[in-house]
Amino acid sequence: MRLVLFALVWLMLAGTDPVSWIVGVPAVLLATFAAARLSTLVGADPSPLRLVAFVPFFVWESILGGVDVARRVLSPRLRIDPALIGYRPRLQDAAAKVVFLDTISLLPGTLSADIRDGIVQVHALDADPSVVAGLVGLEQRVARLFGETLAGAPQVTVTSCEREDALALARAEAAAVAQAQTRVEGGDA
Repeated sequence: MRLVLFALVWLMLAGTDPVSWIVGVPAVLLATFAAARLSTLVGADPSPLRLVAFVPFFVWESILGGVDVARRVLSPRLRIDPALIGYRPRLQDAAAKVVFLDTISLLPGTLSADIRDGIVQVHALDADPSVVAGLVGLEQRVARLFGETLAGAPQVTVTSCEREDALALARAEAAAVAQAQTRVEGGDA
């Protein structure tokens, strides 16, 4: 299945010129081997049928995210209410967590900024409750993609950042990281 998928990707990228397959065949074989090897190291593969169902959501959220940010930037009045959202995913599979983390940034006005102690820090342009609902919905879709069942409710914290406070919050975070690095380098950790 991977071989067919990578061959189709090559076909879309390089076109139908038979000469392109001089490079394409080794590239497709290498990509297939690497993906198979990495999937055994990382975790489960999503079901191909579930992946096909996930792609339209992925494309749609990409478009919505781009339109949302463009709308905010082009608006005469910059409409933002920034927040940091701490979200502890309920996903168990490592590959599912990676897909979740990478896809967060597609949701309108969000960016996965950090992950520590199993909690994803998401920067949101707007502290609206729909952002948290979007994270929950995304996690549910990724769980379906990997055939997981989510248990319980996610742990979520929302810290609103006034525009003036955003810089102070970033500086405090940088200072905490620097202090932790100093402890590690000094042998305290």
